[in-house]
Amino acid sequence: MSTEGGTRAVIAAMIANGGIALTKFGAYAITGSSSMLSEAIHSVADTGNQALLLIGGKRSLEAPDAEHQFGYGRRRYVYAFVVAIILFMLGGIFSLYEGWHKISHPEELNMVWVAYLVLFIAIGLESWSFRTAFREANKSRGTRSLKEYIQDTRQPELPVVLLEDMGALLGLVLALFGITMAVVTGDARWDGVGSLAIGTLLLVIAVFLAFEMAGLLVGESALPEQETAIMEALNAQPGVDSIIHMRTLHTGPDELLVAVKIGVRRDLPSSELAVVIDEAEQRVRTAVPTAKWIYLEPDIERAQAESASDSHLPPAQEQATTSDA
Repeated sequence: MSTEGGTRAVIAAMIANGGIALTKFGAYAITGSSSMLSEAIHSVADTGNQALLLIGGKRSLEAPDAEHQFGYGRRRYVYAFVVAIILFMLGGIFSLYEGWHKISHPEELNMVWVAYLVLFIAIGLESWSFRTAFREANKSRGTRSLKEYIQDTRQPELPVVLLEDMGALLGLVLALFGITMAVVTGDARWDGVGSLAIGTLLLVIAVFLAFEMAGLLVGESALPEQETAIMEALNAQPGVDSIIHMRTLHTGPDELLVAVKIGVRRDLPSSELAVVIDEAEQRVRTAVPTAKWIYLEPDIERAQAESASDSHLPPAQEQATTSDA
């Protein structure tokens, strides 16, 4: 996924949620619906989410310095984690409180048609926002299911927006259910039930997102297909006899650190070795453009005859035994 695609989805979601929040607050003022107030707070939280994601994206572009030598790319993960923990949690807890309050002290709804009008408008706008995010996700998710994409992607913005929009659409359906049941039964406590359901939904999304963002903050490796592409690029390089081991780490959503120990011939001159390493780095960058930091360590594998003398070692250890170049 390109950064531009994620930004486009975030801006679309922020525009939709900002307009929706204003209309929901207006509908709450007229109808007194607890579900409508919960939905209004939900939309405010979502709008704040997108603002934080945009700020995080901008701040992550700062150039590396002496203190942060691999740059500030992970700031995008930090801001996405804040979105999950603070804004989602606050929205969820407030909705639970409002639902409990409405059940304990039910109040009759007024001018319910206003709430219905706002909810259907909101469904239309949220559907547009979700369609934009889904279309951007399709550009990079390949054959993965939507669930697999959200779990596997190293980009924080689209998973957040996708889950926000799905949660918003489900929340609108729950609000419709609560208000409709309150009208049909004449029992305003159903409106509180709708608010409780919205709060529970927000908390579930918050917990899921928090775990996903925490994994990205700790540091995740390249995707399996990226690691395969790196290994194929190195194996195709003349002078590289083997890949002894490889480690990868995302220093940001669009920046990958690659550290590889490669096996080379014992008699390879140092001048040729430098050329091999330079060409191997270029092959890796071509295969995986996000590989920004590449460190290749040449090592000389022991000759077969020398390895055979280490008969006390298990076969797996014999094969891995090396001596520094």
